Amino acid sequence: MKSNQPSGKMKPKYKKSKNDKQRLQTYIDVLDNFLDSIREPLVVLDFNLKVVKANRSFYRTFNVKPDETEGILIYDLGNGQWNIPKLRELLEDILPQNSLFHDFEVEHNFETIGRKIMHLNARRIYRKSNQTQLILLAIEDVTDREYYKRDLEELVKNRTAELIVARKAAEKRKQTAETALSEIKKLKDQLEAERAYLQEEIKLEYNHENIIGQSDGLKYVLYKVEQIAGSNTIVLVLGETGTGKELVARAIHGLSLRKNRALVKVNCAALPSNLIESELFGHEKGAFTGSHSRHLGRFEIANGTTIFLDEIGELPLELQPKLLRVIQDGEFERLGSSRTIKVDARIIAATNRNLEEEVRKGRFRDDLWYRLNVFPITMPPLRDRMEDIPLLVEFYLKKISKRMGKTIEFIPVTVMDALRNYHWPGNVRELENVLERAVINSSGPKLRLVDELKKSDKDLTKTTQTLEAVERAHIIQVLEQTHWKVSGKNGAAEILGLNRSTLRARMRKLGIRSQ
Repeated sequence: MKSNQPSGKMKPKYKKSKNDKQRLQTYIDVLDNFLDSIREPLVVLDFNLKVVKANRSFYRTFNVKPDETEGILIYDLGNGQWNIPKLRELLEDILPQNSLFHDFEVEHNFETIGRKIMHLNARRIYRKSNQTQLILLAIEDVTDREYYKRDLEELVKNRTAELIVARKAAEKRKQTAETALSEIKKLKDQLEAERAYLQEEIKLEYNHENIIGQSDGLKYVLYKVEQIAGSNTIVLVLGETGTGKELVARAIHGLSLRKNRALVKVNCAALPSNLIESELFGHEKGAFTGSHSRHLGRFEIANGTTIFLDEIGELPLELQPKLLRVIQDGEFERLGSSRTIKVDARIIAATNRNLEEEVRKGRFRDDLWYRLNVFPITMPPLRDRMEDIPLLVEFYLKKISKRMGKTIEFIPVTVMDALRNYHWPGNVRELENVLERAVINSSGPKLRLVDELKKSDKDLTKTTQTLEAVERAHIIQVLEQTHWKVSGKNGAAEILGLNRSTLRARMRKLGIRSQ
């Protein structure tokens, strides 16, 4: 009989024993303990995104209970507070299709714990036996860190903005400081130039210290000085050589609103024609051969004060348009520079020439003449103010005697008459020179004249002698008086008020030979 039992060996059907259930429960307990030992909140989701398991940190962090979570769709947790759009996108789209894990951050308002920033890490896991897909979602609360980071970024942003504002303010202060330094340097240069100019002026010996006299002609001059001093009007002082035109200019400046600054003087006749432009308007370094540094001109030095242009009739014709521009617009350029400089200088000009005649001869511009001849003041010659001679003699004798250490107490009537009757073609300057020679010649308290002052006005008009002839005769007369002693104490050079080298040069030119 054939047995009904199947041929071959058959595996007996496995039946779970009680021990197996205990072992599984042990595994589950171990897993629970493992999950609970992790500080970060963890939750396990099935394929349908329902909660399978969560650890203790999850329940504590989100203030929920196990019976409120397990078997619940993740989006429905906490009355839908987990319905986060970014979480949906992750779990329903990205993770099931093409990623084993993915992490990102979400900022969300949770009803139980408030607004939080959570870092989520989602990972797919499988059960190999049946390929069941599970999702492990690890959660980290990074709220404090992110807020600190945002605060820090905001702080950095604000601080950066403050630094930008501070930098702009610093740049503005720097520009202001540079501008101020530039102005200070400009003023320093101007003061240095003015100081150098004043040092040169101090070296000069002025012909007069005051305007001396009581004649009607002189009183009228002083009246006009007081009349014009307070304004900025251009003044043209006219008069013969030696009448004291510079004194008039100084008197006008001394009574003006600009008196706190020095009067700047330029003698247009004393400067070579190739240097006068540089002296008046200045030059830049390298503007011409020998210009090794920048030089401020007299007009720039005179900014804010008064400039006295003596012997304006000697100004070269080619420079007159530049002077005209300064008078009209207060503008000029230094030699070698294209930068326009503006100045505010009050102009007083003086001349012993007839400028109208110079205009007719084409040696002086008519437009410059009209601009200068706004307020003319004519200084009368000494021959028209003979009543002032005693006062002038007294003034100069005190000045010269003090300088030479002598005392002159008596002026003979004959000497004063000679002084009064002389024509004085050299005016006050000639009077001072005559008195200086007289003081040198006087050995006691009585003044003794050296010069013969016998020629009257008529004699002077009739003479046919040239100026060189008169000068030659006068030099020979003094040399004879000193026994032809040219230099040294009481020599001809000292009596004539000349340098010995200058006297020797004049003697050579005039053909005077030592005897």
